[in-house]
Amino acid sequence: MSLVRAKKHLGQHFLTDKKIAAKIVNGLVHTDQYRQVLEVGPGMGILSDILLEREDLETFLIDIDVESYHFLQEKYPQLGSRLINGDFLALDLAGIFKEKYAIIGNFPYNISSQILFKILENRGQVVEMVGMFQKEVAERCASKSGTKDYGILSVLIQAYYDIEYLFTVKPGTFNPPPKVNSGVIRLSRNQVESLPCDEKLFWRTVKAGFNQRRKTLRNALSGVVPKDKMDDHIFFDKRAEQLSVEQFIELTQHLAYLSQ
Repeated sequence: MSLVRAKKHLGQHFLTDKKIAAKIVNGLVHTDQYRQVLEVGPGMGILSDILLEREDLETFLIDIDVESYHFLQEKYPQLGSRLINGDFLALDLAGIFKEKYAIIGNFPYNISSQILFKILENRGQVVEMVGMFQKEVAERCASKSGTKDYGILSVLIQAYYDIEYLFTVKPGTFNPPPKVNSGVIRLSRNQVESLPCDEKLFWRTVKAGFNQRRKTLRNALSGVVPKDKMDDHIFFDKRAEQLSVEQFIELTQHLAYLSQ
């Protein structure tokens, strides 16, 4: 069975350290809430080997790389239709999973944000995610209000998930080694079924606020609510990075009131 070549255009950096792989898999701690887990971008299966040893989990794999897919087909013939050759970002997750599940992976750096947004779109079913990202992306997701790393992903993820930064991984544990450190995070779905505000307006408000993060929200949100409708609410004179998730929810409620 020949090894898979890492492809630069797919952002592939294959993890080679089995101890790190075990730490990532052991990051799945809420298994009382799900049985099925989807690994994204398994490559040559260093995480998959450990996942498939777990009798408490039913493992699915998806890889866009045809070479990886054929390698994994030969390595894990028992998977059958649970091994998918396709693009995770285009995958109809609800069509595959009928119950709650987890996602795990050593994710390609070049599509990190898209992967996280895909998880957010499927937050009703994805109750846990353990993933390795570029360290600065992992830190951004976990950052708090008032910091320079705090942004759109920070707010949207933390609105629906509890997030923990688990550990840092050095470049030397990959083939080929990336030029930066990696960070592993865990997302655990919180108890909020839906936010106490118009969720579409919440997403729009967060994105608009951070897209012009140097401006006060009075200016940054003028495309959401006309300035002449804004009042003297204290949040309008702050910048997006100064508001916590709870304050963004409160602001969204206020914008909905002003829009009536």
